[in-house]
Parts: sequence; C-alpha cells; structure tokens
Amino acid sequence: MATSSDAAEAAAEQASGGLPQLDFTTFPSQIFWLAVTVFVLFQLMSKVALPRISSVLEERADAIADDLDRAEEFRRQAAEAEASYARALAEARAKAQGIAAEARAVIQREVDAAMARADAEIGARAAESERRIREIRDSALAAVAEVANDTAGAIVEAVMPEVMDAAAVKAAVQARLG
Repeated sequence: MATSSDAAEAAAEQASGGLPQLDFTTFPSQIFWLAVTVFVLFQLMSKVALPRISSVLEERADAIADDLDRAEEFRRQAAEAEASYARALAEARAKAQGIAAEARAVIQREVDAAMARADAEIGARAAESERRIREIRDSALAAVAEVANDTAGAIVEAVMPEVMDAAAVKAAVQARLG
C-alpha cells in the first residue's frame, strides 16, 4: 500500500502543475538550507580560500618589492660602474695625452739634435768648401800672375828685347794685379 500512496502523492504533485521551489510550503526548509550553505561557504572561504589568496597576494607583493629592491641595487651598481668607467676613461685619456706629449718632446729633441748635427755638418762642409775655394782662387791668382808675368815678359821681349828686365816686369804686373 505504500506504493499506492506514493503514487497518489506523485499524481497530486503533477496535478498541481507548479515548480517545486516556488511552493510556499517548502520555503522554510529552502531558507534553512540556503543559510546553512551560505554559512558553510563563508566558513570555507574565510578559513581556507581567502587565507590562501591573501598569502599568494602577499607573496606576490613581497616578490615585487624584492624585484624592485634588486632593480634599484642593479641601477645603483650600473651608475657606479658608469662613474668608474668615466673615471677610467678620463685617466686613460690623460695618460694617453701625457704619453703623446712625452713622445712629441722626445721626437722634438731628436729632431733638434738631428738639425744641430746637420747644421754642424753643413757648417763644416761650407767651411771646407770656402777653404777649397780660397785655395782655388789663390792658385788661380797665382796662375794668372804667372801667366801675366810670362805674357808681359814675352810682349816686352818681342817689342823691346834690349830693355827686358824680368824683375821690373814682375813688379809691374804685381802692382797692376794688386
């Protein structure tokens, strides 16, 4: 008989033709289970899910803060490296300028010494050349004087052979040549 009463209830429900959740007679139990479900969900969220979410958010915030701190440290190290590089570059440039100035001074001293040696050699050669020119001029003057003496003597002998005096001709040529 229980089956016939169950069948009768099912038939009565189908005959009512409404949705069971809109049946006002079941509202108190629906509200009770809604409150229980909300309370359980609230407890699960506040005790399990929200602490996990907040710990993840906190870890992310810590990681971001650590990353920002590391980035600031790297920026500071980069600035120090740049300043160190600038100092090293300035020192290298100063050292290079000093080396270049020293090299220029050494080269200038070598050039001055070479110029002095060249000037001394040119001066010595010029003095030697002047000495040779004097010797050549003196020998040429001596040769001219000898030729003039011979020529004057030959002319005087050819024109007036009886008056020919070699010493007088030589003295006359010397007086004339200076």
